[in-house]
Amino acid sequence: MIKQGDSIPSVTLAQATEDGPQPITTDEIFRGKTVVLFGVPGAFTPTCSARHLPGFVEQAEALRAKGVDTIACIAVNDAFVMQAWKRDQKVGDTILMLADGSADFTRAAGLELDLQARGLGTRSQRFALIAKNGKVMHVAVEEGGSFDVSSAEKVLAAL
Repeated sequence: MIKQGDSIPSVTLAQATEDGPQPITTDEIFRGKTVVLFGVPGAFTPTCSARHLPGFVEQAEALRAKGVDTIACIAVNDAFVMQAWKRDQKVGDTILMLADGSADFTRAAGLELDLQARGLGTRSQRFALIAKNGKVMHVAVEEGGSFDVSSAEKVLAAL
């Protein structure tokens, strides 16, 4: 599993845009920037929609005031789902919505969650990390379906 001091895995993701999916690499996202990346098990899932994503939207200004250049959300969903979730949650340009449709980033970071028994396949664990110029400075991974250590408030406190 990815840990403090590790480099962000170099993969290509899809960015949800109004013009449809656009490829974007983790190198483009993280190079020369301070980035908060949070991962969710899935778009439109209860905790993700009610608490996790909204918390980062609400705390975006405070995170940027502490030097964060980019706030990004990643899920093992396709870019069309991420775009629909972005619209549904009224995210606007506050959060970069990233689709990891084949779980390439999730696997490379060691953050996969096997939900096949529940019909959901491979998903991402719920997590949040802070990276500076592609190096992980802080990472928090939730245990057993909880929602605590990866909240926007906890990330803000870690900055």
